[in-house]
Amino acid sequence: MIRKVFKKKPSEKGKIDAFLEKYNLPKAYLSVNRRMVTRGVAVGLFWGLIPMPMQMLAVMATTPFLRFNVPIAISMVWLSNPFTMPPMYYLEYLTGNLILGKEGIEDIELTVEWFSANIGDIFIPLYVGTAFYSVIVTGAIYFLLNWLWIRSVHSEKKERKDERAKKISKNNDK
Repeated sequence: MIRKVFKKKPSEKGKIDAFLEKYNLPKAYLSVNRRMVTRGVAVGLFWGLIPMPMQMLAVMATTPFLRFNVPIAISMVWLSNPFTMPPMYYLEYLTGNLILGKEGIEDIELTVEWFSANIGDIFIPLYVGTAFYSVIVTGAIYFLLNWLWIRSVHSEKKERKDERAKKISKNNDK
């Protein structure tokens, strides 16, 4: 089922292949298989959970070292956007404080002056929480997606096998 979502349409293959050849890009960057898609999700989530500017450039800098589906990785980075960043980074900050055994700052103000004055108290717990989510949660999601993909493929094979068995028994009954 999952594979069907990502299958290419025959009419689009020529355009994509021409684009890849024109810019001398490996086909693996747009491959739609279990390894490339799950790696793309993992790489995109990893960089998307880190509070830093230009996360998409970090994804692109990772491409020579890991092969993954680049469009999926870039779309996963977009999960951290101006609407999701404040609660996401606050949760990372709270998690960092929990891991470090610290009490967090109670009177938080969403002003530039307040952040400038308290950056030293925020920075280490934020990045400890970020490391937890970037490594542990991204790894768990990677393995979960792999398991779901494999399970989906097995269920599709079982359905096809059952359909063939029904057709054979139907033909034998005649």
